[in-house]
Amino acid sequence: MSDYRVALQDMNFVLHDVLNVGADWASMPQMSEVIDPDTARAILDEAAKLTANLIAPNARAADEEGIHFDNGVVTTPKGYKEQFKALAEGGWVGVTANPDFGGMGMPKTLSAQYEEMMCAADISFSLYSGLTAGAIMSMDLHASEELKNTYLPHMVAGEWTGTMCLTEPHAGTDLGIIRTKAVPNSDGSYAITGTKIFITGGEHDLTENIIHLVLAKLPDAPAGTKGISLFVVPKFLVNEDGSLGARNPAVAGSVEHKMGIHASATCVMNFDAAQGWLVGEPHRGLAAMFTMMNYERLGVGIQGLGAAARSYCTALDYALDRRQGRGAKATQDTAAEADPLIVHGDVRRMLLTMKAFVEGGRAFSSYVGQQLDRAKYAETAEQRQAAEAQVQLLTPVAKAFMTDTGLETTIAGQQILGGHGFVREWGQEQWVRDCRIAQIYEGTNGIQALDLLGRKVVGSGGALLQPFAAEIQTFLRADSGVWAQEFKQLGAALTELERVSKHVLNNCKNDENLINSVAVDYLNLVGYVAYGYLWLRMAKVAEEKPELGDFSSSKVKTAKFYFAKILPRTQGIVASIEAGSGSMFAFSESEF
Repeated sequence: MSDYRVALQDMNFVLHDVLNVGADWASMPQMSEVIDPDTARAILDEAAKLTANLIAPNARAADEEGIHFDNGVVTTPKGYKEQFKALAEGGWVGVTANPDFGGMGMPKTLSAQYEEMMCAADISFSLYSGLTAGAIMSMDLHASEELKNTYLPHMVAGEWTGTMCLTEPHAGTDLGIIRTKAVPNSDGSYAITGTKIFITGGEHDLTENIIHLVLAKLPDAPAGTKGISLFVVPKFLVNEDGSLGARNPAVAGSVEHKMGIHASATCVMNFDAAQGWLVGEPHRGLAAMFTMMNYERLGVGIQGLGAAARSYCTALDYALDRRQGRGAKATQDTAAEADPLIVHGDVRRMLLTMKAFVEGGRAFSSYVGQQLDRAKYAETAEQRQAAEAQVQLLTPVAKAFMTDTGLETTIAGQQILGGHGFVREWGQEQWVRDCRIAQIYEGTNGIQALDLLGRKVVGSGGALLQPFAAEIQTFLRADSGVWAQEFKQLGAALTELERVSKHVLNNCKNDENLINSVAVDYLNLVGYVAYGYLWLRMAKVAEEKPELGDFSSSKVKTAKFYFAKILPRTQGIVASIEAGSGSMFAFSESEF
């Protein structure tokens, strides 16, 4: 397995040269107090040392060992406790958390880079702190001051971790049919009883306490999702003086045996009248969870990006070093018995596709993070509302497109290594396995596509698409310079996106299966257009910085490759959308 090389230059280029985050942060009072470009660079430097030198070298050994389960007790792989201690001591668990509870209060635009590093280093390990960050956010937004003061300082410090206990064996994504019950106790707490599955970090040995956020229904709850409440249920009860008390009956019944992320404890959690406390209002639990879902879904997209980035490092090293076959006459090394793999056209096709998706994904995740920051911290209500519209539109794209292209990228990396990519020693098969789950959890990618097309685009009558389309149109009205052909291509792809959006709007009432049938194609179309927009932004900045040498030249050439070899995929996608649902729904069940 190759060493993990953090793409610090590219991260800083995207943040400071392309997105100009310094201007954003300076205009936001809450941000200007905690972050500036120099501080951001220093934070990323430290994050790179932590992830590349401490976490990444242990990833394969941790995957090989996996977790150990014995009668409700989970032991994590060797090295994980030391790694998590270093993470906590460095303040990384609370990198975006509220400073009132000890967090750094960093913007999502910056934390997206740190999250990519963590995922590229070891997705399994990243999940323990990543889920904790999500639980911290949800509690900070919705819990009472008493609950926040009891739990958040310890969670932000990395002394306790957090989970999100949502689905159940029979429910899947349909949370409206969960059966976990919350019965009021005389002291104001609740007795939580039920079984939750697929609970990341539900039990482990990294911290002394685990704080579960559990969806459950009160006795008088309305049916469906409108009857779900949210409760905080600690593994160990907390005494009034802050010390740990009795063990709560919230116990891991088993752990899942998974295709990937072997070192992440994915638990079946059994709650047997466990004591819990209401977070937020009764019957508003799902709404409370959804306030942090945009952050979590972007985080899952970044898992796909991280796996892709790590796979690219290994594939590139191998292609430069491995000698096999002969290239064209102009590329032959006559002094050696064979040429390096990188001279072969198909290897270059795969490497450049990987590079285009990794660097395009990094720009896209940072762009969505910037919209999240603006939606939360921008000075005016108008600015916040405009950014929130972008967040609503692009969050499902970030989750689904970045994980779909992440899997495509890791598979390409495996393919470049040939047989050595299929065996374990080089690590490429691990990134394929670890990346695969990201397309499934936090709402499968098909559900993300339905959310985008059905709820966001059709649900708004097309209005939610317009601000993003208008931003791209404004960009395309600028001087194209040497990029006239690419400007024309992006403009044509955007026109097709707007046209098929109207096509679906005009025909979905007459074809009840249309949205369901074309949603995934539609999400991919938005993804390719968004990446094209950001690749042109990056290319135009890079060509103005010849002093960056090979970095600038590579960025410009990769943009050319994206428009020549990847953006044309949209033509087939448009044809598929226009074909409608007829060919799918012509079958009876017996004909499958």
